[in-house]
Amino acid sequence: MSTTAGTTGATGATVRPLAWTDIPDLVRLEGEAFPDDAWSEASWWGELAGRPRRDYLAVERDGEITAYGGIDHGGQVADLMTIAVAPGHRGSGVGGELLTDLEERAAAGGAEALMLEVRADNGSARALYDRRGYAVLTVRRGYYQPGNVDALVMRKMLGERGAQA
Repeated sequence: MSTTAGTTGATGATVRPLAWTDIPDLVRLEGEAFPDDAWSEASWWGELAGRPRRDYLAVERDGEITAYGGIDHGGQVADLMTIAVAPGHRGSGVGGELLTDLEERAAAGGAEALMLEVRADNGSARALYDRRGYAVLTVRRGYYQPGNVDALVMRKMLGERGAQA
């Protein structure tokens, strides 16, 4: 995929900007992807209202949203606000392609680094971020509730590509 909306990547999926009409699907997918701390409908309305500083993409295959993610353009440092892949599409490479798009959009917006937080118990996300060159800066103990799960704060300098996957 690339930063151009409507393009198709190696996985056969198409990337496009999120639309207001996607909110019901996003709420459903959030509940599947993050059952303990899913964003609400009101949260999504607020996030999409934050454009252009907030920049969200959907990945579609056969008319279905299979992944979504977004960044906050904060100047030299952008923040990955969320990224998720629908359970039935995990392991397909869609998440890695979406992360590439988000990194490219952050760099195009002037960011030198991309920051994120990830649950310490999310092994697949951590493995992706490790392969892509993200480094743990700090740990927020017991950040995710319920469950008292730590958050790893990670950063990637956008000039460092890391392995693509």
